[in-house]
Amino acid sequence: MVSFDLKGRIALVTGASRGIGQAIAETLAEQGAEMIVVSRKLESLETVAAGIREKGGKAVCFACNMGSLEGIDLLYEKICERYGRLDILVNNAATNPYFGEMATVDEGVWEKTLEVNLKGPFFMIQKAIPLMQVAGKGAVVNVSSVNGIRPAVFQGVYSITKGALITMTQAFAKELAPHHIRVNALLPGFTDTQFSSVLMQNKEIYDMVVAQIPLKRHAEPMEMAGAVLYLVSDAASYTTGACIPCDGGLLA
Repeated sequence: MVSFDLKGRIALVTGASRGIGQAIAETLAEQGAEMIVVSRKLESLETVAAGIREKGGKAVCFACNMGSLEGIDLLYEKICERYGRLDILVNNAATNPYFGEMATVDEGVWEKTLEVNLKGPFFMIQKAIPLMQVAGKGAVVNVSSVNGIRPAVFQGVYSITKGALITMTQAFAKELAPHHIRVNALLPGFTDTQFSSVLMQNKEIYDMVVAQIPLKRHAEPMEMAGAVLYLVSDAASYTTGACIPCDGGLLA
């Protein structure tokens, strides 16, 4: 029997204060998961957690900068103390501080983008392994991007990190399979988030981007959540190392 039921599971979603991360957290909570929502700023997280609790779900929130190993260590100390295990990890937090040619990128932009988009997910997975082994199995989803397959103009550094995140997903999938920990990736396309606000607000750019999408529209954050629910549930018990595009057909 195919099941998307997550009752009794402990799930952590980073970058959960808005957009795709918030949609994922709310969807997993609706299926019964006890949520740990994480982002840099606690205020907006508390709103998300409160919304989950108002609907009868369970949620706590912790502030953490994904570019800080010290912050990640502290986060996992809190998780160990409170739960003693972890069943689901969704690495959604990311940054894209620069829009322009790679020829003019400075070291600060390069370092920040790699720290949040690559170092953060890597060590979040590494430190989740023993907690998932306690649970007997686990599911990880890395939120990459279609840019990881087809780099976008003026988003070179961001695209590089998203491509590397796909490789990281596949490498961890092979390494962690003997531990019954599945690792997959979601590749969102053009979605209405704060990240894409510059593109959304410029009609010329917007029309150019949408013209390349077979469905001829952008996505809403909630349209990304269903694929993640599949990947973390028992419905995907034989799925690991997969990279699922939710892109309106862009990569077809």
